[in-house]
Amino acid sequence: MTAGVGFSGEVAEFYAKYRRGYPPPVIEALRAAFALTADDIVLDLGCGTGQLSLPLSSQVRSVIGMDPEPDMVRLAAEAAAAQGVRNVTWVLGADSDIPAVGTLVGQGSLAMTVIGQALHWMRHEELFRTLAPLFRTGGGIAVVANGTPLWQQDCAWSHALRACLEDHFGRRLEATCGTAAHDRRRYADALRAAGFTDVGETVIDYSDELSVDEIIGGVYSAISADKLPRQEDRPAFAERIHRSLPPGPYLESVRVSVLLGRVT
Repeated sequence: MTAGVGFSGEVAEFYAKYRRGYPPPVIEALRAAFALTADDIVLDLGCGTGQLSLPLSSQVRSVIGMDPEPDMVRLAAEAAAAQGVRNVTWVLGADSDIPAVGTLVGQGSLAMTVIGQALHWMRHEELFRTLAPLFRTGGGIAVVANGTPLWQQDCAWSHALRACLEDHFGRRLEATCGTAAHDRRRYADALRAAGFTDVGETVIDYSDELSVDEIIGGVYSAISADKLPRQEDRPAFAERIHRSLPPGPYLESVRVSVLLGRVT
């Protein structure tokens, strides 16, 4: 995971506004899995604009929110300030910087590293091996998939959205962003190979209703900055998406998958 993956500028703004957060049962599942306490330190790697860092901050002594995109880190810090959260340290960095984090915090110091919908950008096998010595007993890694992309869901409006986007971009949209079953199996195998135990998955299902604006904003949050429609072209792009969708409501079934691996 390197700087310049595309989540900068206005894309980061759309990400902060439109990316779905995590319901309380997800935070509780993470707390329970690693028996988090007020003495613990958590690393949120690929933290984005703080969707996991901020709710986790109330469960532990401190959170390190780390992301390679300066605009993501800036917006996360602004959100923390707005919410009065003072125990998150925001760091500009990627998975390749974990050795430096280890030098800073020391071996056996982290209770958990959580990676929310970002592992597909990283060299996960090397990352898991590098992280393993940094955890306290009973600590470990949580790889969280926060639902499938808006255009890959099994419903009529998602199928229509995908067809519209594929026509616009002139290519098939097949990337699963680490949410598909084969991705989860690959990550689980890599956790075991890196020495993690009790590797397993917790699933939280819930439903939500999206507005057309939320669907369009979610699409903008996932387009790289160099492909984001220009400001003057966005009304026509949004109208094209709107016309492609069937009549609402636009119900979304969200499956949050929490893949866990612990050290003993």
